[in-house]
Amino acid sequence: MKISLSRLIVGLIFSIAGIFFVVLSIFTIWFVILYGLIFLAFGIVILLNKNEDKIEQRKDLKEKRYSK
Repeated sequence: MKISLSRLIVGLIFSIAGIFFVVLSIFTIWFVILYGLIFLAFGIVILLNKNEDKIEQRKDLKEKRYSK
């Protein structure tokens, strides 16, 4: 599984921010854990999403090729 660099960076930033908020919630207000879990979930989804890497063929180019 090859992961793009931009997806890796964004996924790691969200995951690290999520972990930071979860740890911060232990020492401060407890509702911060909700933000941490949401950020952590987004980070994991971004890292594991394979559908974004698929490239769709442009229909207009395909139609022009066959019409010639």
